[in-house]
Parts: sequence; structure tokens; C-alpha cells
Amino acid sequence: MREIVISFLLFTLGQLFIWFQTNSQFISEWCKEHPWVLAACGVPISYILIKATTYVVTGFDGLLWPGRFIGFGSGIIVFAICTWIFMGEGINSKTMISIALSTILILIQILWK
Repeated sequence: MREIVISFLLFTLGQLFIWFQTNSQFISEWCKEHPWVLAACGVPISYILIKATTYVVTGFDGLLWPGRFIGFGSGIIVFAICTWIFMGEGINSKTMISIALSTILILIQILWK
């Protein structure tokens, strides 16, 4: 379970960095003018996601699919929250259902043995 929790935290951190990497151009003029600096951040982000995948595969006894779903689900949750906080886009019923489904998807992967 330790590896699965670490992988979830790393996936979430990676998704958070990806959100800022791709969307900070809409928040900051500097980021809009320096896309190559943001693109260079892809290397450490990729490393975080590689380590997350390593942990999740170890935690699930060699299975790769659970990591895909956990990474996807954490990405939906991070995207919805960051877009709400930093861009002011409200969380409507469609988004709330998507967040709930993503949470269920993650829980199924973690809890269903």
C-alpha cells in the first residue's frame, strides 16, 4: 500500500506541475512570452511521472493498468481544482460528476483486489 500511496502523490504532483506548465500562459505575461522555459520544465515533470509509474507498478505486483487509471483520475481532479482556483472557472454539475467519477476510478484501482 505504501508504494500505491507514494505513486498517487507523485502522479498528483506531476499533474499539478503539468497544469501550471500548460496553463500559466493565461495567468502570467512572463510565462506567455517564455514558452521554452516552461517546455524545459517537462524534463523534471517526466521524471516525477516515471517514478510514479515505477511505484504504482511495484504496488500492484507488476500491473500497469491501475497506474494509468490513477494518473488519469488524479489529472482530472487536479485540473478541475486548479482551473477553478486560478482561472475562476466554476465547478458545474458536469465537472462535479467528472470529479466524482475520477475519484471512484482511483478508489476502484486502489481498493478492489
